[in-house]
Amino acid sequence: MAGAAGSVRRDGDALVFAGAIDAASVPALWSQAQACRGGAARLDLGAVTALDSAGLALLAELAGDGALAVDGTPPGLAELCRAYRLTPTLAFVSA
Repeated sequence: MAGAAGSVRRDGDALVFAGAIDAASVPALWSQAQACRGGAARLDLGAVTALDSAGLALLAELAGDGALAVDGTPPGLAELCRAYRLTPTLAFVSA
């Protein structure tokens, strides 16, 4: 995946992600997100430049089956959500 390494920070009620959220960045991002996720109400993906299935798994886990709002649609998000049967809020589509 192209782009800057992924990052996450807390800004108000949001976990703000930037850069490439991919298999290479997920382990570090998981630790960082866990440290600042308490009380978060949304995931801000507006500055995400690339996303793969590992990144989607991280975001879906953090979103808590749709409990957090998702702002922004990085490249590949819609396609990955369709492939893995997730809604735009990263919740699983009910059968």
